[in-house]
Amino acid sequence: MKAIQFKEYGKPDVLQFVEVPLPELRPRNVLVKVKAAGVNFADTARRYGQYLAKTPLPYVPGAEVAGVITEVAADVTDYKIGDRVVALTDDGGYAEYITLHESQLVKIPESVDFNQAASILGQGISAYFILKSSGQIQKGDTVLVHAAAGGVGTFAVQLAKIMGAGKVIATASSKEKLDLAFSLGADVGINYTGENWHKQVLAATDGKGVDVALEMVGGDIFKNTLKCMAVNSRLVIYGRAGGLETKFDPAILMQRNVSVVGFWLVHFLKDSKAYKNSVRDLLNYIDEGKLKLIIGKTFALEEAKLAHELLEGRQTIGKLILNP
Repeated sequence: MKAIQFKEYGKPDVLQFVEVPLPELRPRNVLVKVKAAGVNFADTARRYGQYLAKTPLPYVPGAEVAGVITEVAADVTDYKIGDRVVALTDDGGYAEYITLHESQLVKIPESVDFNQAASILGQGISAYFILKSSGQIQKGDTVLVHAAAGGVGTFAVQLAKIMGAGKVIATASSKEKLDLAFSLGADVGINYTGENWHKQVLAATDGKGVDVALEMVGGDIFKNTLKCMAVNSRLVIYGRAGGLETKFDPAILMQRNVSVVGFWLVHFLKDSKAYKNSVRDLLNYIDEGKLKLIIGKTFALEEAKLAHELLEGRQTIGKLILNP
């Protein structure tokens, strides 16, 4: 079968379109013909060898997969050939076929297509758990979503509203991106490339600050976000896109009882029931018309290099999908 693989860490040109053996079907596994695979910043971190978990070489990236079951192991009872399924996995999604353990699988409703299903996994589930579990969102909370036009951001704006937020404040780097955030339900839009954007956040909350904030850049963005936090608020860190070590005085947290919470999706995925429930909730939100998906562009499998280049160059809006 065809797959995208890299044998060394580096820039997008290390990605190779190669022929690899069909994966072996093991107990409690199914073989899936991949119809859609999501492209993520985590994939680029893997490619550079900078992901939180070790990335072995050679490596086939791709953690978000939707497709059709073509073969099942003898001990699999809940799934059959022909089932449309979606799964979050460790790797292997950038390929024509993948084997998946039945504990990873969720059936896709007929109303949801493969591209939609693949697009909710990494970022959608992350936004779900960031808000619900790490951010402990409560009805009426004011939520600050940085990079609101990005992968996690577009989900977070919508899910915050679905989960009962009273006000969602979105930040982005351009009017186009802020317009997108407004179309998804944001109440306030702020361009964070301007000076003193945090003062605009405070003004939008009558000086009280926000109850929940999602932050993934670090550096000055993190420090200024701290200035936006309300009493008894939660600031969730789910990335470090700026690549900067960030130092701050913990006394700032004490002044307003601010909690800073680290988030890594891997730990939430260890609970199979919680993982599957989150996917089902997201699929149901799509089915009910509550959740709008922003699929920016689709690519053939052999165009993975281009997809990575565009993603890293911040030249995209919405989810990027490979269609093997």
